[in-house]
Amino acid sequence: MQQQWSLQTILQNLNIVELNAMQEASIEAHQLQQQILLLSDTGSGKTLAFLIPLLEKLQTKKNTEALIIVPSRELAQQIEMVFKKMGTGFKITSCYGGHKREIEENNLIEAPSLIVGTPGRLADHIRRKNINVETITHLVIDEFDKTLELGFTEELAFIIESLKFIATRTLTSATLGATIPDFVQMSEPHELNFLSGVSLPIEKLSTKVVKSDAIDKVDCLFRLICFLNGQSTIVFCNHRESVERVSAMLKEKGVANEFYHGAMEQHERDSALSKFRNGSNNILITTDLAARGLDIPNIRYIIHYHLPATEDIYTHRNGRTARMDASGTVILILHAEETLPNFVTEITEELIVPSEVSLPEKTKWSTLFIAAGKKDKVNKIDIVGFLTNKGQLKKEDVGLIEVKDFFSFVAVRKSKVGGVLQLIKNEKIKNKKVKIDLAK
Repeated sequence: MQQQWSLQTILQNLNIVELNAMQEASIEAHQLQQQILLLSDTGSGKTLAFLIPLLEKLQTKKNTEALIIVPSRELAQQIEMVFKKMGTGFKITSCYGGHKREIEENNLIEAPSLIVGTPGRLADHIRRKNINVETITHLVIDEFDKTLELGFTEELAFIIESLKFIATRTLTSATLGATIPDFVQMSEPHELNFLSGVSLPIEKLSTKVVKSDAIDKVDCLFRLICFLNGQSTIVFCNHRESVERVSAMLKEKGVANEFYHGAMEQHERDSALSKFRNGSNNILITTDLAARGLDIPNIRYIIHYHLPATEDIYTHRNGRTARMDASGTVILILHAEETLPNFVTEITEELIVPSEVSLPEKTKWSTLFIAAGKKDKVNKIDIVGFLTNKGQLKKEDVGLIEVKDFFSFVAVRKSKVGGVLQLIKNEKIKNKKVKIDLAK
């Protein structure tokens, strides 16, 4: 098939000036090798490092030729989003738990060139014969160590056993030394090791400790967030119950925040992440579910409310900040009975938080929920046009827009929200009356 895309166009579409050394090495290696193990730090650009080589190998737009297996739905969504932004003309579909199977089945009727998904949902589609495994010749397992850690071994083995015609296999990880199971069928992979040996470059990432007088650290966390003036922050807890408790207690004290964990419904998770991404809320309280796969730029602080259990968890939590050219700060909260894990070696100073603090400045954005999305043929341009024409907003009053299958989220300047909701309450989008309200 004649190539209809160019690397230069892809980089322009992604707003990237040039590939980094790891990405270039990966592309070159994939031209020569059939089995590749790519080791590189979280946030270093591994997604592009395997998508471009896959793109070079695609022969047709009529069959599914590549399968990408990931440990989480958020990572699947992120890879799908990056590939679509590349603007190659090839179709990609994502499959994951929490997504309606019927939607995925419809998306698979006309076979996409690439499929990305979580092991459980992919295995289900293969069993139902929704995916033609005989045309798939390229396999990527992204964050393969995490996929195994999360207990997907049985599904992973079934998927790989079903793929009889694999020509190339690529595994990625941000962790050194993870064992590759025999069923992956990679006997002597060509290894590309771009791990830095530290969680992040020291000049970009500073690490500090805050001492809590009480075993219950909520008051200390409250004062710390106020001291940081509510800048973009992820707070990591070790348990779902702790996430909700900490979130509720911060709200009682006047600190707006979102919480996020694996027991939430998918629409609740989408809403929480959207409000955090678009700046409607700058504080996200979460479990380690958010330690991998979330592509949220400009996160300024990572706070370890609970200490991480392992070095791997610590590394991936910290990888949410200081991404690309930005800087960031990691803060560990310790009470008197706790000591730092031995893998935390880069502490630069103790941060003294004053006992008297003021609440953070409120954000300038609110998020609207619109009960229409891609399946209703609604896109970002439609939403901007609707809000500027019917809602009488200026373009600078509209922030980040995220369009899902059946609903959308849009950031609107907080001072304009009341007026715009009144103006649009009886209006239609694409000749259809849809529910529009503040996102829950």
